[in-house]
This record gives sequence, structure tokens and C-alpha cells, in this order.
Amino acid sequence: MAKILVVDDEQVLVKGIKFNLEHEGYHVEVGYDGEQAVELAREGGFDLIMLDLMMPKIDGLQACMRIREFSNVPIIMLTARGEDTDKLIGFEYGADDYITKPFNILEVKARVRALLRRSGATEQRQSGAILTVGHIRLDTGARAAWKGEVGVELTAKEFDLMELLMRNPDRVYSRENLLNVVWGYEYIGDYRTVDVHVRRLREKLEVDPANPEYIRTKWGVGYYLSNRGGSGS
Repeated sequence: MAKILVVDDEQVLVKGIKFNLEHEGYHVEVGYDGEQAVELAREGGFDLIMLDLMMPKIDGLQACMRIREFSNVPIIMLTARGEDTDKLIGFEYGADDYITKPFNILEVKARVRALLRRSGATEQRQSGAILTVGHIRLDTGARAAWKGEVGVELTAKEFDLMELLMRNPDRVYSRENLLNVVWGYEYIGDYRTVDVHVRRLREKLEVDPANPEYIRTKWGVGYYLSNRGGSGS
């Protein structure tokens, strides 16, 4: 049974989300401000966290950033804002997905299922494969990543994106293709979401993010993973 944390200062909304997710068989805990979100997340054991963007004490973005200091648990941001810039900032802070209020609870359930499925929380994972290119290594079963001998924390979407590229070296994916495959066909988002995640992967896994050896750009087309190394952009 997946364990979910829902944090929003609108208590009626939290009660509704909790009721519906528990009806789906999830174990749900709740909080009502940003500091409480960080404290509960630090206790661990959650498979997914839902954070409101605007909360007392510290907002959802700050809470997300603090949680990312010690956990790569999937995070969905809830917000009344729909502007692309807010979403991109959320992804910069480590969010995996965004749901804009007002929302249909069916959409919430679908996003939760999709993110849990991709993170492996709702199924018993097999030993998986070890994918290696240069100094970058992924364990797809444990969903763990290394840069050389140093472990690297990747968010659920970052891991999914990197796994896709490493399983298909030298195949160029457009931003639209990556949104469809990694985020899912139901995801309605800006293509810049992909750019943000690629940049974050380069910062975490490349020796020189400004001159990446492996996570490469095919100008005017999209992104691909080079298994031959060498400098490129």
C-alpha cells in the first residue's frame, strides 16, 4: 500500500483528497503548512507527496526545496496559479508534476497512479538492469544513480528521463516525444519542462554541465544520449 502525504492549508480540500485517495486503497497522512510538510517528510516512509504552492510559514516551493535536500520522493505541486513560469520554477525546485486548481479528483487520482507507477512504489520491483555509459550508472531496479562512485539523487521524472535516454543511445527524441513518453500522453505542459529536466540531469551527472559529454542536444530536433562521450551541447 502506497503512503501519501497531502499538505494544503485548505482543510476542506485536504479532507476531500484524503477521502478519495483512501478510497483507492492508499494510506494518507495530512498537514496544513510548509514547515509541517518538511517535518513529516523527514520522518520518511512516504511514496508520494502533494504540496500546495501557497501555504503559511513557508510556501510549497521552499518546502519542496528543503525536502529535496534529503529525499527524492515524487512530489506533485497543487496550485491555483496556471502560469508556465510558476510551473517551471516548481520543476527547478524539484517538483515532478503540477496540478492546477480547481481540479477534477479523477485527474488527481490519474496523476497519482501514473507517478507512483513510474517511481515503482505500487509494484514489486525486480532486480532490474544496470545501465552504464562512461561514468554514469543507473540501477533500474533500485532506481539508483551514480556519477562515478558517488551516488546521485534523482527525482522520479529525472530518473525516468535518464533511463529512457540510456536505454536508447544515439536515438534523438523531440521535446514532444519526451513529454509523451516520460510525462504521459495526458500531461499538458510546456516543452520547456523537458529543457529544465535535461539541464538538471546535466548538472547532476555530467563532469562539465556547460559542455556535456553524454546528454547531448541535436539542435532543432531534440535530445539524445551519446555512448561515445566527447564534448557537445
